[in-house]
Amino acid sequence: MISLQDTVLTYPDGPTRLRALDDVTVTVDRNEFVAVTGPSGSGKSSLLAVAGLLIAPDSGTVTVGGVDVGELSRSERTAVRREHVGFVFQQSNLLASLTATEQLLMVAHLGGRRIRRERDRARELLADLGLGAHLDRRPHQLSGGQRQRVAIARSLMNSPSVLLVDEPTSALDQARSREIVTLLTSLSRERDVAVVMVTHDLGQLDLVDEVYEMRSGTLSRAAPPQWCTFGRPGVRKCTTARSAS
Repeated sequence: MISLQDTVLTYPDGPTRLRALDDVTVTVDRNEFVAVTGPSGSGKSSLLAVAGLLIAPDSGTVTVGGVDVGELSRSERTAVRREHVGFVFQQSNLLASLTATEQLLMVAHLGGRRIRRERDRARELLADLGLGAHLDRRPHQLSGGQRQRVAIARSLMNSPSVLLVDEPTSALDQARSREIVTLLTSLSRERDVAVVMVTHDLGQLDLVDEVYEMRSGTLSRAAPPQWCTFGRPGVRKCTTARSAS
């Protein structure tokens, strides 16, 4: 799980400081998938940076995988991030010269593990994400949706307890976007992962458990996402995503 309590992050802004995060409090448990929406510049990227231990907040408590990281050294924070946090970015950021399998093995290598022992796990992860026929293909041989699936598989290579996802559907059409967010929903359940997704894609919010909105550094819970089914003309029935699942 991941938890931020009364978290404040500021940046220099001339003679004053700008509050990128203003007393943000949120907890996301394992098996839970939350989305964070809001306009550009509202603090969403800062939220992911703090949650992913890339930036230390000015104040407040950050707990990742049950570890309070506030008093840890930089190297200790890096170790917690490597062990507990997976990142999926707006662009897949795959290395052009590496195959899909090699993209994952690079993560294992950076984590100090022997590539030979990790090869089977990498191939199994890719197959689980629907890429079993593309294990040896390089990024230019894959579609946009397939590249994003490789990026998601790569983020899972270290078996994180938290997955932080930044605009994963921004470069995809509606159908591929739906596939990617559906996949993230499945991963949160099947792999016991807490998923936090920053998104502008409001059309996929019925697939998540909770929706939060960032406004000027402040995080607040939005209306519950809904599944809606249509019956006779003008009549629809809606239930929350969690109750529908």
